[in-house]
Amino acid sequence: MKIAFHSPLKSPNHPVPSGDRLMARLLIAALGRAGHVVDVASELRTFLAGPEDDGRAAIDAAAAAEIERIDRLWRTGGAPDVWFCYHPYYKAPDLIGPELARRFAIAYVTAEASYSQRRNRGLWTENQRMLAETVRHAAVNLCFTRRDRDGLEQSIPGGRFRLLRPFIDPSAYLAVEPEAQPGRIVTVAMMRPGDKFDSYRMLAAALARLPESLPWTLSIVGDGALRSAVEALFSPLPRERIVWHGQCGPAEIAEILSRAAVYAWPGTGEAYGLAYLEAQAAGLPVVAQRVAGVPEVVCDGVTGMLTPAGDVEAYAAALVHILTDGDERRRMALAARRFVSDECSIEGAALRLDEILNEDVGGRG
Repeated sequence: MKIAFHSPLKSPNHPVPSGDRLMARLLIAALGRAGHVVDVASELRTFLAGPEDDGRAAIDAAAAAEIERIDRLWRTGGAPDVWFCYHPYYKAPDLIGPELARRFAIAYVTAEASYSQRRNRGLWTENQRMLAETVRHAAVNLCFTRRDRDGLEQSIPGGRFRLLRPFIDPSAYLAVEPEAQPGRIVTVAMMRPGDKFDSYRMLAAALARLPESLPWTLSIVGDGALRSAVEALFSPLPRERIVWHGQCGPAEIAEILSRAAVYAWPGTGEAYGLAYLEAQAAGLPVVAQRVAGVPEVVCDGVTGMLTPAGDVEAYAAALVHILTDGDERRRMALAARRFVSDECSIEGAALRLDEILNEDVGGRG
């Protein structure tokens, strides 16, 4: 199939790395592996941080212009078979695809669409109304977690929803043989406001509760606008225990992960967390909170340990357990590597995507 791909929150070509950009790129790669031809149809970003309509008029005008540009392009070069929208939600709706799909009578597909009744205020109310209408009439809506699927089914009855497990391309991590250094903890995360900063805060608080006699170091991979604030969170800890790597490329991250013993990231507000899959592919057990979709990518007691949300003491205790029980750590490390390779790889996702598209899109008319 010819697929027009659009990510209204962040284009896969955006210069700033993030989980959204990575997932968009992974979806494109998986669709390509399945034999489909994918084109990024538009770079338009529709994100508005607040429910006020400041800036919306300009975005609406840009969207209207994009619709006409793509319309002209398709009328001369041919329309695709599918419009594939990744992660439309109340802050970043798809203002292009629904109209183009209607004009050209092509299938409309979403992946990781999100709807929340709590966000129905101001401009977000209209965004969610449009989202619900689009989801309800989509050929299929791909959900990465059961939690997301159940929420959409409850909020938008009548839509068609299929599960696609979160996945990564694990090849770079599987290619490096793990050489775990006892006591070495690692985390990989951008340093930005909101949930990411809250997770850094919880991690620093948990580390402060570890026994002084326990030998440990923390490697932090990441950078961002709040770098100095994150550094301040860890300043009460002995300086020699913290290693700041800054922003690193995939190959360097794989090497850093391979030398660690445990991956620690509380995951406050995480939808699921691709970094957890990367860490497990590198042979690391994970310590995270049991929140949102994290249990979909970390198997509690098998590939890592999940602790109650907001419980710093429980989180610290889980870290101590994995750092001091070598047999348990090694068992989880092996299970983590197998889990990603067998159940969360891009090869499996390509097969699943192809199956869904053939069943839910290929059979249209």
